[in-house]
Amino acid sequence: MAYDEDLANRIRQLLSDEKRVTEKAMFGGLAFMVDGKMAVAAGSKGDILARVDPAEMDELMATTAAEVATMGQREMHGWVTVEPEHLATEEQLSAWVRRGVAYARSLPAKR
Repeated sequence: MAYDEDLANRIRQLLSDEKRVTEKAMFGGLAFMVDGKMAVAAGSKGDILARVDPAEMDELMATTAAEVATMGQREMHGWVTVEPEHLATEEQLSAWVRRGVAYARSLPAKR
């Protein structure tokens, strides 16, 4: 597997009570989709990609260990990466998973 299986299992456990969650391999990781919209993904190095409100990006960059996600040379506004050392506890991981799920659920339904 290209993604960190232990991390994926930790995320699965945190999402076990959520409804309409699916998993999909993408971007070299395992994405967790909520209502068909990507909320968070387990990466290959124990890192995560989390969906966040774009309006909160500046505050998150100033107050958390998250970094703006990049794809190639392009910054992905509304997405952050969090390295494994900042996901060691369930509290740390849960905060990012909850944030990703909440923002994904706030988006309009896919057509």
